[in-house]
Amino acid sequence: MKLTRRSFLSSSIAAAATMATGNALSFFKDTGADHRGISTPSVPTDGRPILIQGATILSMDSKTGDFESGDILIEGSKISRISRSITAPGAHVIDGRGRIAIPGFVDTHRHAWEGQLRRINPNSADLMNYIAGTHGSFATKYRPGDMYVGNLITALGAIDAGITTIIDNSHNSRSLDHARSAVDALTDAGIRAVHAPGAPLAGSWDKDRWYDDLAKLKAERFSGKDGLLTMAMMTSPDRDQWAVGRKLGLPLVTEFFGKEMSAMLPAFLRDGLLGPDNIFNHCTDLTEEAWQIIRKAGVQVDVCPRSDTHWALGGGMFGYQAAIDHGIKPGFSVDNESAYSGDMFAEMRAALYLQRSAGQAQRVAKDPHAPAPVRMRELLEAATINGAAVAHLDKITGSLTEGKQADLVLINTNDINLYPSNNALGTVVGAAERSNVETVIIGGRVRKHGGKLVGLDMAKLHRATEESRAYLFKSVGYDKGVLAEDFGLRQ
Repeated sequence: MKLTRRSFLSSSIAAAATMATGNALSFFKDTGADHRGISTPSVPTDGRPILIQGATILSMDSKTGDFESGDILIEGSKISRISRSITAPGAHVIDGRGRIAIPGFVDTHRHAWEGQLRRINPNSADLMNYIAGTHGSFATKYRPGDMYVGNLITALGAIDAGITTIIDNSHNSRSLDHARSAVDALTDAGIRAVHAPGAPLAGSWDKDRWYDDLAKLKAERFSGKDGLLTMAMMTSPDRDQWAVGRKLGLPLVTEFFGKEMSAMLPAFLRDGLLGPDNIFNHCTDLTEEAWQIIRKAGVQVDVCPRSDTHWALGGGMFGYQAAIDHGIKPGFSVDNESAYSGDMFAEMRAALYLQRSAGQAQRVAKDPHAPAPVRMRELLEAATINGAAVAHLDKITGSLTEGKQADLVLINTNDINLYPSNNALGTVVGAAERSNVETVIIGGRVRKHGGKLVGLDMAKLHRATEESRAYLFKSVGYDKGVLAEDFGLRQ
């Protein structure tokens, strides 16, 4: 039988890819009927409403506004009320005093399957080196079980950092079973996600069945409208691929940058191939004409503050300011974790200093077109509500709004690195870290509480990750060790 999630979790990842299926071994401690549920005693498990009291609220919704001290009532999966003071007899109360409540971060572009490869290539400085090391070697050896582990550790790491939604750019979907395993991991982690299967860049895969498998995956796992997961399609800037995705009713996620790709857009616009269902990642070094077309067509834009500069995509030009200058509100994304951390705090701060540095240089040079210094609220918007719009989820998440899904984060400002908190936006954008994320709620379910992911059996997760990583390293002959200065794998 094929290596499935269940067989992977019950057997050694180092075994052959045709091992027998066993009983599921959960990464989560047994909590009764729902082994993925909440096990921490202080977290409600009986369906009671949740009342957060006395928190500083940054809603990212102009109608809701912000509160120096306010309450948030969660009933079921949704925010039912936000006010200065709420009485809710019988609700489970979370003390929000000394905490800042923000919408959960939305990461608009993450290659979640690469979770086992965290920080493996930190000194890489060009895109082809990343592609050679990741796609030309490790990716070709991934089995469905490896996809599961990569997606799971990435999704859990995202939740731990306050990211409640990701667009999972899954460009290693070698078979239907690979894609199923990736989706299983997102489900088990409890994250909100747009899963976008993409064709691999190297090695062998089910090319002849790929489009049919895409339709099967949608029918099997994404037939309902409720739940945390939706589906998109990761594509090249290719007419035929876009036609398939649109026939299936899927948003189209594309890595898009540089002058060569910019030159494709006039014909795409002329032929009616661009629209709001297009999501363009990176958007570095685009021509003026390309930006005009993107704005006119309503294409969604994601920029990657660290990735774009780290790997010199489009010459390393950061696309945020260009998007803003053309009236486009981009989302922020981590991209991958092969060289740096997987949190949105670092992305916001990278964006802050990249934009400020470029703008300051223009002002010193007396450039009349120098942009205004980016503000903290704009950066938090890019990491929350703007990202939700990119993911086509802004009607249900991305802001603290009555009636929206309860996707939110509490940041503990009593922690030594944040105390005293004299400005809420400055604290969140300029100083907070993963360790300050005390509580994470997704769809009304508490996924992190007291600074810990709830119910997670970390020992089992460690074992599975170590086994998967060992198999991948052995398969490609990678033996550099943790002190390596040079990655060593080349195109």
